[in-house]
Amino acid sequence: MLTIKNLHVSIKGKEILKGIDLQVNRGEVHAIMGPNGTGKSTLAAVIGGKESYEVTAGSITYKGKNLFDLSIEDRAREGVFIGFQYPVEIPGVSITNFMRTALDEIRQYRGLEPLTPVEFLKLMEEKKKMVELTTKLTDRSVNEGFSGGEKKRNEIFQMALLDPELAILDETDSGLDIDALRIVANGINQIKNENNAIVVITHYQRLLDYIIPDVVHVLFDGKIVKSGPKELAYELEEKGYDWIKNE
Repeated sequence: MLTIKNLHVSIKGKEILKGIDLQVNRGEVHAIMGPNGTGKSTLAAVIGGKESYEVTAGSITYKGKNLFDLSIEDRAREGVFIGFQYPVEIPGVSITNFMRTALDEIRQYRGLEPLTPVEFLKLMEEKKKMVELTTKLTDRSVNEGFSGGEKKRNEIFQMALLDPELAILDETDSGLDIDALRIVANGINQIKNENNAIVVITHYQRLLDYIIPDVVHVLFDGKIVKSGPKELAYELEEKGYDWIKNE
C-alpha cells in the first residue's frame, strides 16, 4: 500500500530525513520509534503533504500512485489520515458539521451519495462509542477548550468516522494519562482491519502494550537503522536508544 524509497527531506536547508526506506502493507500495524529530533514527525508531515518541507530525493508510492502528485485534499480523499501530535482548534466550527463536510467530500470523490442526516447521525453515534466521546463534546467547536486527552480521543473518533485506508498517528499517546491511553488505544484497535494499515509514531513502549505492532522500526538521525518484531520495543524501553547508535 505504502512504499517509501530513499526519501530525503530538508527544511530551510537542513536535511532531516536522510534516506528512508519503508514498506507498509494492508492489514499491518507499524510502529516507528526514536528520540526527539530524529525525523519522526517530519515523515508524518511529508506523507500528509505539509508544504514547508522540501523533498530532495526519493519517492513515496501510495496504492500505486505517486503521492507527490496528489494535493493535500486528494491524499485525504484517497484514504490517507494524519493524526497530529498537537491537534489544532477550529473555533466556530462544530465537530458535527466539520465531520459531515469531510465525509461528504470523501464520498463524492469516490462516486458515492452523501449520507442523509439520519444516516450520518447514526454513524456518528456508533463511532463516538469507540472512544467514549460524549455528545456534549461533539456539539462544541473542533478541539476548542479540549484537554489533551479529549483532543486525542476526538482525533481517533474522526479516524473511525472517515475510515481511512492508511492512518499515520504522530505521537497519539503524548500527554495521555493511563485511562485516556487505554480509551484511545482501544479505539485504534477497533478500527484496524485487513483492508487498512496503521503507522504509529511514538517515543515510548507503553502505547505498544495496547496496540500490538507487526513491525517496529527505529528512526535515528534521519534513517531507519533497525527493524524488528514487537519485542524490539521492549528492548528499547530497557536499553534506551544509545545502544542502537553504538551497534
